[in-house]
Amino acid sequence: MSGSPANAPLRADVTVVGAGAAGLFTALTAASAGAQVALVSATPLAQTASYWAQGGLAAALAADDSPALHLEDTERAGRGIVRHSAAEVLCREAADRVHELVALGVRFDADRHGRLALGLEGGHSIRRVVHAGGSATGRRLVRQLSALAVEDPRVTVLERSRAVRIWTGDDGACRGLVLEDGRAIASRGVVLCTGGTAALWARTTNPPGSLGFGLMLAHRVGARLADLEFMQFHPTAVTGVRGREGFLITEAIRGEGATLHGAGGKRFVEELLPRDEVSRAVHEEMERTGAPSVGLDMRAIDPTLFPNVVAALQDAGLDPTRERIPVSPAAHYGMGGIVTDLDGRSTVAGLYAVGETACTGLHGANRLASNSLTECCVYGGRAARAALDDPVPGDAPVPEDVARLPEPGRETKDALWRHAGIVRNHDDLATLLLDPYPLARLIAANALLREESRGAHLRSDFPDLDPALDRHHTVIAPGVAPTFERWD
Repeated sequence: MSGSPANAPLRADVTVVGAGAAGLFTALTAASAGAQVALVSATPLAQTASYWAQGGLAAALAADDSPALHLEDTERAGRGIVRHSAAEVLCREAADRVHELVALGVRFDADRHGRLALGLEGGHSIRRVVHAGGSATGRRLVRQLSALAVEDPRVTVLERSRAVRIWTGDDGACRGLVLEDGRAIASRGVVLCTGGTAALWARTTNPPGSLGFGLMLAHRVGARLADLEFMQFHPTAVTGVRGREGFLITEAIRGEGATLHGAGGKRFVEELLPRDEVSRAVHEEMERTGAPSVGLDMRAIDPTLFPNVVAALQDAGLDPTRERIPVSPAAHYGMGGIVTDLDGRSTVAGLYAVGETACTGLHGANRLASNSLTECCVYGGRAARAALDDPVPGDAPVPEDVARLPEPGRETKDALWRHAGIVRNHDDLATLLLDPYPLARLIAANALLREESRGAHLRSDFPDLDPALDRHHTVIAPGVAPTFERWD
């Protein structure tokens, strides 16, 4: 990356914002093609949301599996609005990306014969999820990719650097990025990999930075957003335990036989249903009994399979080998984001998005477990290659406004949990339209438009799914009300 004279913008072929799995894989793919890459991270490397991901990567790797079967499970979990072409791309390319990660040095769990060990998670009809270190997949993946990025001379890592504005020209096309310290980076393409919005909810499994800043940066320069009403609530987040509130207990543990029990000790749900169904069942059981949680029984599970989870629980004073763990749903993953095509292109020329920041329509109304890390690699690679085909940006004045985006207060987070939690209704959502945080208002507007219950979006005033809205997505552009669009 270059920049001359001293006050001139830095220059790169591709600028990647965010250093989670999506950002790292995007950056490394671009660098492997010979590009000069600027990798911008608000935190030190290996401290992103991906680092804490306990799930694995879903891919059709077994002899009795296929991309078609993976696609079928993805569409079933997505409740009628999965964009078929987006899911088809993921399921077709997933296995190749897993093999590519292995070639990059990521060590996935294997059986005694050296074959990749495949796990079973909710919504999957077959074992197809690869893990690393049991529940440490995100940690191992991000550590290895971070090390490769630091070692690559074509990647300039800008840690503790916060993007505050997308740099656009008079034609509205993206020219680069402006950082909080006033530095600008000119590049062919800017790829936003800044994570999702789950930390906007008071109870969440996500780190504090998952506040949708990438969505707001893009929307500010004209990018469309979609499906903001679909927030997936993970059913097994620890509750009532100081220091571990919201700690996620991976779905893979239920895949190995852990069970959920109500206040009377009785099982009340098939544990490997898709997440929306399990979360709803947990919520209803808590409402029925008045209990603050349900119990996750993992006493029959070999603790050596999930050493990180077991150690974290024991550090908090819980012994999963002897007692049930108190869990309840928490905001976990947003299916909505910046509208993109199958190469990560947003509706603003030169601006891309990958991972939870993006909305290709892949996840529909309810993400299939462990499709998200796979998405980071499949679509990160595609966006990197597409961005390198963009023209070198022309001259344009660097924006002088480097004010940080507003941050939500505790009141906003409490309001989203209270008014846009697992169960919503018109009056509660309408209250959110007055929230001071802009993204909370956009979420409410999209949720109000969808007058049905589908996947992660449950309206008590519209409890049924509306077949007329199959394949229809809520899309919102700057300054206008959201509308439905059919995506085939």
